[in-house]
Amino acid sequence: MSAEQVKAAEGARVEALGLTRHFGPHRALDNLDLEIEPGETFGLLGANGAGKTTFIRLATGYILPSAGAVTIDGISPTHDPRAVQARLGYVPETPRLYPELRVEGFLRFVAGLRGITGARRKRVLETVLERFRLEDVARRLIGNLSKGYRQRVSLAQAFLHEPSLLIVDEPTSGLDPLQQAEVRDVIAGLRGRRTILLCTHDLDEVRSLASRVAILHQGVLVAQGLSRDLLHGDDPLRSFRGAAVGDPGGGAA
Repeated sequence: MSAEQVKAAEGARVEALGLTRHFGPHRALDNLDLEIEPGETFGLLGANGAGKTTFIRLATGYILPSAGAVTIDGISPTHDPRAVQARLGYVPETPRLYPELRVEGFLRFVAGLRGITGARRKRVLETVLERFRLEDVARRLIGNLSKGYRQRVSLAQAFLHEPSLLIVDEPTSGLDPLQQAEVRDVIAGLRGRRTILLCTHDLDEVRSLASRVAILHQGVLVAQGLSRDLLHGDDPLRSFRGAAVGDPGGGAA
């Protein structure tokens, strides 16, 4: 991304410097240095247990670092979690929804929690229903929706307050190929408008959505660069095995 594009882009800047988290003797994340530019769609890759979820929890302020720091637009979630949370939307791997509510009612409820009321709430609901292609199911119970539609509802709730950073964790996990394509198409439509952090172990997903990627292996950053360079070679799984930290041919974590 050029300097002109960065300047014009919407979205938050994410920086991690020496970011470390230990759980007892277990090293979940070790001395991570990372920069994500405003408006960039960035893929955080790794096998299960690589440290992706730990990074999400640190960036959102859910847990505190053992050492180092992560900031969103220069703001630390450790020191000012409310300011950080106001800037981000989070889509968990398993949607946290209320199946007994209708789609529009659920989104209205979440908007209220975000302090969005009155005429503004009406405008916001209309916008997200259209953006995430939910108009046709707005009056349906969430519990009666397909997994693909429930994932769209999860994306919509995270976008109600127009966050500058959208964190999406395994967005197509458990979906069939058609549903995967639909959800990826929705995420692709947000590129350039907001900073998107895509956390996944799905190579195809990152290839299709992210311009740059970082690959974690057992809590350590082993590769970082353009997705077309790292994920289109003869052995794109090499970094998953920790090859960049002296473990060529090793098994996946």
